[in-house]
Order: sequence, then C-alpha cells, then structure tokens
Amino acid sequence: MGPGAGSARGWRIPLIFSLSFLSLSILLSGCGTDAPKSATQAETKPAEPVVPEEIQSASQSLLGSESQVLVFGDLAKNGKQEFLAANVVPKTPTNNLPGTIVTRVVVAENTDGQWAEVLRCDEHLKNQKGFLGLTPLAPVTGWRLQYEQNGEKGLQLYFTPLKGITDSHVLPIGVRWNPQTKRYQSLDRSYEHFLPESPSMQDPRSVLR
Repeated sequence: MGPGAGSARGWRIPLIFSLSFLSLSILLSGCGTDAPKSATQAETKPAEPVVPEEIQSASQSLLGSESQVLVFGDLAKNGKQEFLAANVVPKTPTNNLPGTIVTRVVVAENTDGQWAEVLRCDEHLKNQKGFLGLTPLAPVTGWRLQYEQNGEKGLQLYFTPLKGITDSHVLPIGVRWNPQTKRYQSLDRSYEHFLPESPSMQDPRSVLR
C-alpha cells in the first residue's frame, strides 16, 4: 500500500463528515423558514363585518359617541334588522373584572326605515311595557354583559348586576325575544319561561333573588 492511498483515506473521512454536516444545516435552515410562515397562517383571523354607517349613527344617537355596536342583523329571527350596542367600560387597573362590563345597553329595531329602541339596560332593565322581571330594585351602575346568537331562538342576553368594582356573585338575568308578545322579556331562573313586565319598581316581581 503506497503513501498515496493512505493520504486519500485521510482526507476522505473529513470530507464525508463535512458533507453530512452541510446536509443537516440545510435541513434545519429549511425547517426554520417554514415555522414562521405556519405561525403567521395560524394567527390569520377572518375580518369582522364592517358596521354600516346607518347603524353606527343610530347607535350614537341612542347612547352617545362612545357607543359600540357589538352585533347586528336579524337578531330576533323575526325578519327585522336589529343591532345591539353598549357603552363598554374600558379595562383599567381599577376595572379588572372579567367579561364585558357596560353601563348602558340598547337593542334597536328597524321598522319601515326607522330605528326604534326595543330594549334598554341602564340602571334597570326596561322594554316598551315597563321594567323587566327580576330587575334589581336598587339602581345598578354597572353590568356584565354576555350574549350569544341561537339559530332558532335568536339573540340571547345575560345581564349580571355589579356592585361598585366588585363582582356581586349573583345569577345573570336572561333576556331574549318572545315571539308570542313580540318583544324582549326576561326569563325565570330556569331560562325557559318568560316573565311579565312591571309598570313600576314597587312590584315584588321585580326583586332580584
């Protein structure tokens, strides 16, 4: 065996190692470039529907310039256009309660091109006929608002009265459209049966239990 053969073996091993290392580097760099792309795709969310100017204007006329339109459309499943708007309390160090905290809420309905308020929540819960059942007797300055859209029953609202900056730990008051009376009414504690309104706050049916 000549010295040439020995030297060939001597440089062939480092060369194989270098090629293997180069292949591994290319593979890793390829994985690195794919990861950010996947993360970007995962963060992509469908754009929220743009609130029509007409609805935004009606919301501001009812609740002021700081109002926010939360949802709009055939909310009650009665064939009429409605919107849900609120004065939402921004999150601050003093307002760290979970959920959407509001001071005022309205549901407005469009009839013959005119927007009319069909439900209001401020210090109390009210509709065209009076105060909703289970509305607290004492004025409420803040509520936690929850809402969801049911394919059959339409918009379902849940109002939890708050005490100052603390959670009152009471059950939410459920409200939704009653197709029999054709207005928004509150529900009993089973969230199955509608409660009648009260013309005044002295009616014991309005007491929140």
